[in-house]
Amino acid sequence: MAGDAAGRALDSTEHGWRVLRRSAERHAGFFTTRQVLRAGCEAHVRAGLGDGSVTRAGVGVLRLADWPTGPLDEYAMWAAWFDGAAAVSHQSAAELHGLGRLRPRFLHMSVGAGRPPVTPRLVVLRRPLIPADLEPAGGFMVTTPVRTVLDLAEAAIGQPALNEVVGDAVAIHRCGADEIRSASVRLPPRAAARVRRALTAA
Repeated sequence: MAGDAAGRALDSTEHGWRVLRRSAERHAGFFTTRQVLRAGCEAHVRAGLGDGSVTRAGVGVLRLADWPTGPLDEYAMWAAWFDGAAAVSHQSAAELHGLGRLRPRFLHMSVGAGRPPVTPRLVVLRRPLIPADLEPAGGFMVTTPVRTVLDLAEAAIGQPALNEVVGDAVAIHRCGADEIRSASVRLPPRAAARVRRALTAA
């Protein structure tokens, strides 16, 4: 009986570790201590920290050491923090899409759920995440070019900067002028007018 119970516990731990690894692989190898506790595989992670197969990436964030580093790791790490219920958006999404020259000082993420981390680097915007407004970018999601344009039209960037974002979106065929115009009807009047001016300037 005791042996059967120990075997079941081991199977459960192994299953939890496999589930955690699959989750981490969706976010470039990153995972959180919350996910470890949910999966019930603390012993595996402690052993990994000991043998170097798991590394600490930040407060409450770890990473599978065999995952290659890349230039977009920070985006993937924060996507893991929010259990995937987040997308890079606004100025940061524009930068990823190659739209305009906004050079954001912060990382902007739209978040559907989850507790934000304590860091000055991240700007968290809470709102529902609509699948049609998102596209995958490796270990994280990013708002589509059209959604990014709409978000920036509602944000505090100047009209010349918005003109450049829209002009780039059309010029490099990230989205069409008609697509932007059609989507902008959902915006408040002031933001919609800003989009129209940007399209006229494009």
